[in-house]
Amino acid sequence: MFGAVRLVFLAFILAVLANSKKISRHEARKIPDHLLFGAATASYQIEGTWNEDGKSENIWDRVSHREPCVVDNCDTGDLADDSYHQYKRDVEMMRELGLDFYRFSLSWTRILPTSFPDQINEKGVQYYNNLINEMLKYNIQPMVTLYHWDLPQKLQDLGGWTNPHIVDWFTDYSRVVFQLFGDRVKYWWGLYANPIFSEFGDYPAVMKDRIAAKSKKQGFPRSRLPQFTPEEIDLIKGSSDFIGLNHYTTNIVYRNESVYGYYSSPSFYDDIEVISYQDSSWESAASNWLKSVPWGFYKLLTKIREDYNNPPVFITENGFSTRGGLIDDDRVKYYRTYIDAMLDAIEDGSDIRVYAAWSLMDNFEWMRGYSERFGLYEVDYESPDRTRTPRKSAYVYKEMLRTRTLDYHYEPDMSLGMNVDDN
Repeated sequence: MFGAVRLVFLAFILAVLANSKKISRHEARKIPDHLLFGAATASYQIEGTWNEDGKSENIWDRVSHREPCVVDNCDTGDLADDSYHQYKRDVEMMRELGLDFYRFSLSWTRILPTSFPDQINEKGVQYYNNLINEMLKYNIQPMVTLYHWDLPQKLQDLGGWTNPHIVDWFTDYSRVVFQLFGDRVKYWWGLYANPIFSEFGDYPAVMKDRIAAKSKKQGFPRSRLPQFTPEEIDLIKGSSDFIGLNHYTTNIVYRNESVYGYYSSPSFYDDIEVISYQDSSWESAASNWLKSVPWGFYKLLTKIREDYNNPPVFITENGFSTRGGLIDDDRVKYYRTYIDAMLDAIEDGSDIRVYAAWSLMDNFEWMRGYSERFGLYEVDYESPDRTRTPRKSAYVYKEMLRTRTLDYHYEPDMSLGMNVDDN
């Protein structure tokens, strides 16, 4: 998950909405047969084995080892959930839940230790082959994210995403992993941008105009927002098969004179020129930025349908944080109300095909370390085996997938344990 990082390439969107009625529905509701359900994780957050078997340093290895430490409790992803060694247990959990798919990301530095295709790390490749093959053995579809925040440190030292050569570096990396895993992986996530889905194939006019004006005022010789050539617009427009959407919460925004000079300049927040807040009455998660606002999810899905000519939508992340514990009623309520809102959007005509819960299990939540828990499965970080135990939300999610029914009144008997349903 994105942690403190608010600007995600994949598709994290805060629904910028003001007045709406909260969706409230409590009768059992059938789920369309076409809708696939899964769960998601990311490489740095779960894999561990940060400097073994040929893997080199990435930017989060560098950040988490900084002194004095900047991550809560000085946590690191050095061992994390040890999924590098526990991948069979991870797949067993997917089978217990009855998932259609599992979305995970590849560690660039585990596959290409030099960051470039001159050297391919066979042990890293074998880990991903083992994971993919184990999933396919049980008819669980792998869905792969090419990049989830763990840029090679070597490339960061060269300027990272601000270096124009990153286009070629990312292309080379992508080409390698397509060749390695493309015979079995049919769904890939890359980078997201508005130009792909808009009818104009470019950034919104208000965005171009505002950043150009601010850039001039700030003394830049040209706009800080790079311009597309006509050829690039033709190449980009409509080049994606679906829109991948990470969604967690909603912000209300407003603008008045107080916004001018409110943010540091230049910055993303200064460019958008709004002040955001959340209603104190909304239900809060353990993460201070996350509140449960299911109607915001519905309105965002509606906006995508109306603004982008109803593209296929994959919900690639949606979840709720707690401080831990197996009885996670707040998370259960969150999932039920958000899936309910999604079903409303589908009934209205939105082409939603995939839903991924964040997350399959607790993991390293970026700057918050292990203090915030998003998992359907609890991970015992005191255990050398990183024992995974299903929470109440896991039982509820499993039953929803098994029956294809959203039922607010279902109460699982957790004493029976979690087992694989071979049917």
